[in-house]
This record gives sequence, C-alpha cells and structure tokens, in this order.
Amino acid sequence: MRLTDLLTPEAVISSLKATSKKQALLELSEKAAELSGLAAREIFDALLQRERLGSTGIGDGVAIPHGKLMKLKNIFGIFARLERPIDFEALDGAPVDLIFLLITPESSGADHLKALACAARVLRDPSMVATIRATRDAGALYSLLAQRSQPHAA
Repeated sequence: MRLTDLLTPEAVISSLKATSKKQALLELSEKAAELSGLAAREIFDALLQRERLGSTGIGDGVAIPHGKLMKLKNIFGIFARLERPIDFEALDGAPVDLIFLLITPESSGADHLKALACAARVLRDPSMVATIRATRDAGALYSLLAQRSQPHAA
C-alpha cells in the first residue's frame, strides 16, 4: 500500500489554522465530508470515539487520527500541516503539527491496519518530516508524500 492509494491532491491541507485538537478534528472532518459525501458530524464522532481510547498522537509532532464508518466505500486519508503546533495529548507530550487523518469502511479489517502502518512509516522518517515541515505548498506536499511513500508487499 502506498500513500497515493489513500490520498488525493485535494486531500492535502498545507496550512491548517486549528488551535486545538478538537478544532483540528472538526475541520478535518468537514474536509473528509466534502471529499466522501458523508456527514461531517458522523466522521467527527468516529474520530472522537477513537481518541477516547487513547491519543492518536504518535510522537515527534505527528498524529494519525482514524475512524471506521459503516457507510464509507473506500479507505481514504487527509494530510494536514498545521500553521502552529497544538496539544494533541501525544504519547511523548510533544505538540502536533502534522496530521494524517485516516477514514476506513467498517468492514476494512486488515486494510485499516495496513493503511495506518503506511502513514506511520512515511511520517516516522526524520528527513521526510523535516522536508514536510519546510514545505508550504499543498501540491508540493502531495508530490513529496507520493514520491516518498514506498510500496509495501501485502
């Protein structure tokens, strides 16, 4: 699985202006609703339900919030680079400035885990993360994410 299997150029936000975790999740839910045709509230509720189990802030300024939705047909993601880091209750306590939102169908099973692993693999590469943080253009961010995501054997 590659990030380009999960992400389209329209799903990259180069400068999200959220000032809190809740606001970031709400704004990303609205973008996900726009792209998926599902209700933003339904997406937001699924994300909040997952966050109640524990923060999806994986450390080093990166979060991968995710949720499963019954009405969704395909796995998809949204990538956002925040204007300013926010508290995401991350495992390492560091504020988050890079978010990869992942929404999957309820029946996605192992594909959900493969998608999470794909996003985490790309966003755990320190040189990649440094380049992402220095990039301000959404098109350039998409190209960077597409170029650097490595295929993973199923």
